[in-house]
Amino acid sequence: MDLPPQAELLRIFIGEKDKCGHKALYEVIVEEARKRGMAGATVLKGELGFGANSRLHTTKVLRLSEDLPLVIEIVDKPERIAAFLPELDKMMSEGLVTLEKINIITYRHKPENTPR
Repeated sequence: MDLPPQAELLRIFIGEKDKCGHKALYEVIVEEARKRGMAGATVLKGELGFGANSRLHTTKVLRLSEDLPLVIEIVDKPERIAAFLPELDKMMSEGLVTLEKINIITYRHKPENTPR
């Protein structure tokens, strides 16, 4: 897949415990992005954070949280991100979604049978 020099970055802020049906929400989101052939998605786990309810979620041993903050980043062409948003809205019951324009510097991969 080729990406244009200008693309979009979709950022989704959710909790580790968030679900879509019986599956982890972050897995459902990434699987749907992959199924749609989007350029890429990454899930990042936060060590400390809070959301709309202001409850802290942390990795500190004395306050071990089982609901750490997650950020899912998806990069693709604006029209593909726009087509994904209605499906994302159906999956999420809470969280934050942001969108920003980005400049693609490099996007490449090696063929699957090429040694790394």
